[in-house]
Amino acid sequence: MLEKILRTTDDTAALVLRLVLAVVIFPHGAQKLLGWFGGNGFSGTMDFFTGTMGIPWIFALLVVLAEFFGSLGLLVGLLTRVAAAGIGMVMAGAVFMVHLPHGFFMNWQGNKAGEGFEFHLLVLAIVVALLIKGGGRWSLDGVLARRASRRT
Repeated sequence: MLEKILRTTDDTAALVLRLVLAVVIFPHGAQKLLGWFGGNGFSGTMDFFTGTMGIPWIFALLVVLAEFFGSLGLLVGLLTRVAAAGIGMVMAGAVFMVHLPHGFFMNWQGNKAGEGFEFHLLVLAIVVALLIKGGGRWSLDGVLARRASRRT
């Protein structure tokens, strides 16, 4: 099972997708966990998710962990498929819980009550590509998979 999760090729496209997704998602996770980039930090995020949005605390916690640690995992290519899947679930949840009523487009003109889901669709496309390809070139997944295959 672990071999299937770690398996990847020396693919440059997967590397690019992995790094871009990590760089885009990391600030969102850091806002939620650490309060960086103008975020509310862990307590504020948990209060908002559980109190205002009514999300059960375990799912709220998983969102914070998936965005922060998932982006770090993607950055180094460690458990890429697991990290991507977690981020994908967060994005799908965000679409259905928050963004779907606001339509497809982002709120560039500031005239809607919220943001559309086009950003989330792009993230989901990257997630699917990483689930298929794995971490690609320069990933710890590749290093670990090669070591495991030498042992067997």
